[in-house]
Amino acid sequence: MALTRLIVTAPRPPCALRLPFPSYYMIPRCCRHRGRRHFRGAMPAASQRLSAVAFTPPPGEQGMAQLEHGSLLVGGRELLARAPPNVTLRHAGVAAPGGAFLGATAAAPSSRHVFSVGTMASGWRWLALFRFKIWWMVPATGAGAAAVPAETQMLLLESKSETGSAAAAEGGAVYALMLPVPDGGFRASLQGSPENELHFCIESGDPGVQTMEAVDAVFISSGDNPFKLMKESIKIVSKIKGTFSHIEDKEIPSNLDWFGWCTWDAFYKDVNPRGIEEGLQSLREGGVPPGFLIIDDGWQETVDEIKEVDETLREQTVFAQRLTDLKENHKFRGETCKNLEDLVKKIKEKHGVKYVYMWHALLGYWGGVLATSDAMKKYNPKLVYPVQSPGNVANLRDIAMDSLEKFGVGIIDPDKIYEFYNDQHSYLSSVGVDGVKVDVQNVLETLGHGFGGRVAVTQKYQHALEESISQNFKRNNIICCMSHNSDCIFSALKSAVARASEDFMPREPTLQTLHITSVAFNSILLGEIFIPDWDMFHSKHESAEFHGAARALSGGGVYVSDKPGVHDFSILKKLVLPDGSILRARYAGRPTCDCLFTDPVMDGKSLLKIWNLNNFSGVIGVFNCQGAGQWVWPLKETAYVPTNMNITGQLSPSDVESLEEVAGDNWNGETAIYAFNSCSLSRIQKHQSLEVSLSTMTCEIYSISPIKMFSEFVQFAPLGLINMFNSGGALESISSTADSSATTVHIRCRGPGRFGAYSASRPELCRVDEQEVEFSYTEDGLLAFDLLPPGSSQDNLRHVEIVYRAS
Repeated sequence: MALTRLIVTAPRPPCALRLPFPSYYMIPRCCRHRGRRHFRGAMPAASQRLSAVAFTPPPGEQGMAQLEHGSLLVGGRELLARAPPNVTLRHAGVAAPGGAFLGATAAAPSSRHVFSVGTMASGWRWLALFRFKIWWMVPATGAGAAAVPAETQMLLLESKSETGSAAAAEGGAVYALMLPVPDGGFRASLQGSPENELHFCIESGDPGVQTMEAVDAVFISSGDNPFKLMKESIKIVSKIKGTFSHIEDKEIPSNLDWFGWCTWDAFYKDVNPRGIEEGLQSLREGGVPPGFLIIDDGWQETVDEIKEVDETLREQTVFAQRLTDLKENHKFRGETCKNLEDLVKKIKEKHGVKYVYMWHALLGYWGGVLATSDAMKKYNPKLVYPVQSPGNVANLRDIAMDSLEKFGVGIIDPDKIYEFYNDQHSYLSSVGVDGVKVDVQNVLETLGHGFGGRVAVTQKYQHALEESISQNFKRNNIICCMSHNSDCIFSALKSAVARASEDFMPREPTLQTLHITSVAFNSILLGEIFIPDWDMFHSKHESAEFHGAARALSGGGVYVSDKPGVHDFSILKKLVLPDGSILRARYAGRPTCDCLFTDPVMDGKSLLKIWNLNNFSGVIGVFNCQGAGQWVWPLKETAYVPTNMNITGQLSPSDVESLEEVAGDNWNGETAIYAFNSCSLSRIQKHQSLEVSLSTMTCEIYSISPIKMFSEFVQFAPLGLINMFNSGGALESISSTADSSATTVHIRCRGPGRFGAYSASRPELCRVDEQEVEFSYTEDGLLAFDLLPPGSSQDNLRHVEIVYRAS
């Protein structure tokens, strides 16, 4: 339960928190020095391009990055000092005012280079998104370059002016973004060094693809708002590179608006038709019918070739199993159902599921395909052995990659990969399947040898996959998973949904807070390219309320992996309407500005605040993630003992970015804030604050609705369905009519549920679908009444009228 009280404060600039200490403990990073073995091979065209060693912006554009005398200035402030003379800066062009690319030159060609770009200037603190293991990113915060982790794929920095300076009087904060991006056939990443130098690494993943020069390896831009900076930068880079698209330019799959169920944690690989039907039936009978189903791993025809191994390696061989056929295995052909087509038809007709997705790996299965299988020979497969980059193993090794390195991967000929995907997806589509979840995508980065490098082979596979999706499924129905390397991220031309973090792990109590923090921070980057998928969770679990509240703010899908009959419907009904639809927010849920450079898991003082927008209101979830987990790479063998901590922080309407976007014209800054758990309502100005106190693993959700004047005497702010986590997601439209005798507020709201609004005065009457209803009205201005389930109509959109008589 949250304890909330009003704190009246003066208007404050965003992100005014003290600099935190670095929050990660890393094992020593390898490959930081420039001495490299050089391989012979053709140099790509990128190595023949020229770039300026220093760039001076034209008059009137002094805000853009400048490199002069070894000093990199960003937003008028020094970011890097003592840059070596081989470092280059190239302006991104007229389409990217203020944007530039860092590069560097080497003495000899190689497939992998590590370049120093100088030491980080004082006064900057940073947020890094880095890969703690090959498949997944997590956040880290700190100051100084030494603590920047290997495999950093986004570095967001903040510099605040000293009190009393001219810059401070104008707002103070400058944000810089350093975004490593593909450069021709090379992929880039950032890392620190013990000497406080910031390095960037470029690598092709193929000894035959070499260069002496990085030209456009790290995109740099700056601004006064970190979220706008990220959005604008991703749009610019997408246009320059042409290999991926911003989320606004993609088709969004419609299954995201429906509650889902995934078979993975319910059955793991023992998934079967009877269990699938039992799970759907139990959820439907409980009043939360899934409109979306993922049949996860366990439905395919695979084989384990590895027979003679030591028992200590048996656990690894599961990742070396290979695909032998494109059709379903024997479990889906028998008495329970004739075949996959029969099962999908029954799922849709009997259980009302609208969208059925099937799981498969990017290479067919974890270990790829069986090269000797009759069904696979047409795709020219061959067995290859992954080679991991030094960056992959700098933080935390992964058992799956250890297995694949030992036993190999059956890879499809890149020239045949579209045919492979098209054959598989056309079969699935023919039996009624609507889309696919494509897993194990990052493995391609280890298989670039002989295929033109990791970037080239990833783009070929990814674009073939997307073309097959568009040809075989009605919508852009794909979920990308285990795809957090920048090779995949910056190859997503069409794919619009991607998993945002490591799996939800129901048996690992110390990973729950890490999961919530990771998905929120990773969405800063991923949310500009994909709808981030925050993964399934269990509704009957000690962390269910925590996870459910977070999913309501995610802006992505909401789905569970409950075992059949094991559900907590009290939690699910805060997320799901009776027709199976969900109240999805407009954007990717992300940490509020004042959380960006804190550690909400381990610093012992910071709450995690996640913001989003609905059509007419904002929403903020506040989570106490302290004391229940720890960031340590590699993981320590000693058990971690959770500690209960009560943390107090502040929440303000100004924490919601772009609240003016939904407030409309003539808004005076006043808001109504409704706290979901405490059912309390407050009226405060945009820059005022509420004090929030939470104990470990508890949360509170605040709906923040701008108060509008609908006439001289009507001050009103709709809240939506206050029995739902994301109440404002139910609001579809709002307008008003007025004459000399009355003012009527008209609202279209989804239901059923408990409708709530702030009203400065008591209305004369309330109507729902032209029928007058009883309502309650309290001293704090909370107006509430019930939206009953629809009658014969299946439409869950209700017409609400609130009438005020002129005094």
